[in-house]
Amino acid sequence: MSENEILETHLQELRRGTVVLACLRLLTEPGYGYGLLEELDRRGFATDANTLYPLLRRLEKQGYLTSEWNTDETRPRKFYRTSAAGTALAATLTTDFRAIAHAIAALPEEN
Repeated sequence: MSENEILETHLQELRRGTVVLACLRLLTEPGYGYGLLEELDRRGFATDANTLYPLLRRLEKQGYLTSEWNTDETRPRKFYRTSAAGTALAATLTTDFRAIAHAIAALPEEN
């Protein structure tokens, strides 16, 4: 495994939980998969469809998201929205994320 591949693996691990939190916070307003992919990318949470769609299904199955189909347009879209349980989880994750970011900021920097 090359150095770049190893680095990319570590970066993916670091970002994995942040994408969950970003989705829960962004989906307080209903959104569909592709639109959410674009919004995540625009906000600095680059991910791909092969990661996002299984994540959305898992969060829905766990009760953190709700969904409904919108068939008003020519192409039906499944819209997701953060549930009350998802809002509570997002608040907990946000608090913990801020504590971790604060702890990391307090670590010594490389010389």
